[in-house]
Amino acid sequence: MPFYKCFNLLTIFLVLAATPILSSSEQLSTKFLDIAKTPEVFDWMVKIRRKIHENPELAYGEFETSKVIREELDKMGIPYKHPVAVTGVIGFIGTGTSPFVALRADMDALPIQEMVEWEHKSKVPGKMHACGHDAHVTMLLGAAKILKQHEKEIQGTIVLVFQPAEEGGAGAKKILDGGALENVTAIFGLHAVPNVPVGLVASRSGPILAGSGFFEAIINGKGGHAAIPQLTIDPIIAASNVIISLQHLVSREADPLEPTVVTVSKFQGGGAFNVIPDYATIGGTFRGFSKNGMEQLKQRIEQVIIGQAGVNRCNVTVNFFDEVSPMNPPTVNNDELHKHFQNVAGNLLGVDKVINMPPFMGAEDFAFYQEVIPGYFFMLGMKYASLEPFQSLHSPYLRINEDGLPYGAALHASLATTYLIKIKQ
Repeated sequence: MPFYKCFNLLTIFLVLAATPILSSSEQLSTKFLDIAKTPEVFDWMVKIRRKIHENPELAYGEFETSKVIREELDKMGIPYKHPVAVTGVIGFIGTGTSPFVALRADMDALPIQEMVEWEHKSKVPGKMHACGHDAHVTMLLGAAKILKQHEKEIQGTIVLVFQPAEEGGAGAKKILDGGALENVTAIFGLHAVPNVPVGLVASRSGPILAGSGFFEAIINGKGGHAAIPQLTIDPIIAASNVIISLQHLVSREADPLEPTVVTVSKFQGGGAFNVIPDYATIGGTFRGFSKNGMEQLKQRIEQVIIGQAGVNRCNVTVNFFDEVSPMNPPTVNNDELHKHFQNVAGNLLGVDKVINMPPFMGAEDFAFYQEVIPGYFFMLGMKYASLEPFQSLHSPYLRINEDGLPYGAALHASLATTYLIKIKQ
């Protein structure tokens, strides 16, 4: 047979062989969404989400949330490891062999008093799921239910990561330090957002969220009567000069083409109108999209605080909370996984429902995973169309539209299964 005929036959064979894989992947994703929207699965997810919402728990204290997760995994017959990183749960669906792909949901709430009056308001004073983590857990459990029903079609192992302490506790870092994700070749995560309509998603390739760190400075002077300041060393004046000088780090030292934020959001000092206090405390956050830039910014913050305190004759201690809340690196999406996400989300929701978003100065400890594993993070629309203006994340008035739960569950399941199919080709 002539070579060109052999080549043409081989080409036709490869096209025909590849088409069912692509087609079946698309059909599987659509099937996942249909399952997630059934009353049986949707009502079950709503019930779980509301149960978790009523009982919010802070970082590394998510014991009841972890128990709910394990009970549901037990009912589904899904094996898991626990405890991981204190309260974390790592589940496994599929063959139990490589390749491994991970899906992550964070579990912790915030120290916020819920102000929304509804039937399932937080029952714990001063604590609220004001960042949608109750929905994140629910959607990953929803994905688990769908995936378990199609376990024979999974070409590898899907790792379910129920992570504690995203809100400042670096729970992702503890998950990694525990070795739970050593064989994982990719990881996906999502965040519910109240300003994007249900059925839409938003993301981008490359930097999507900033790196972040926290700082606190205790400035010690010498207190005394406000009428005789010459006999005191005023820490209020010193702290004020520190705050003004910190702003120069952004306006005069940072590259204008590289987004940078230094915000002093805490200032405490004194308790009487006629007394200069012994000390004042300031604190805040710093943000940027370059890890090296963040390290330099951290160094300069410390230098400015110490220098300005010294000029004003004060002593100072500076704390960056490296042990309890290490600096988050920027969240940077892998380009190949971005293409995969666009294909999966476009097929599932429609190409016009996939939004390319600009970088945002918010931060996510999902970035710790991305430092060691190719990772992808996206925003899932869960907006209440009837609520205007929308209430932002971390607001005591936040409302999450539960109609978005099936989309998150189906996207989780679809991203993982199609990724495994893709790398098996």
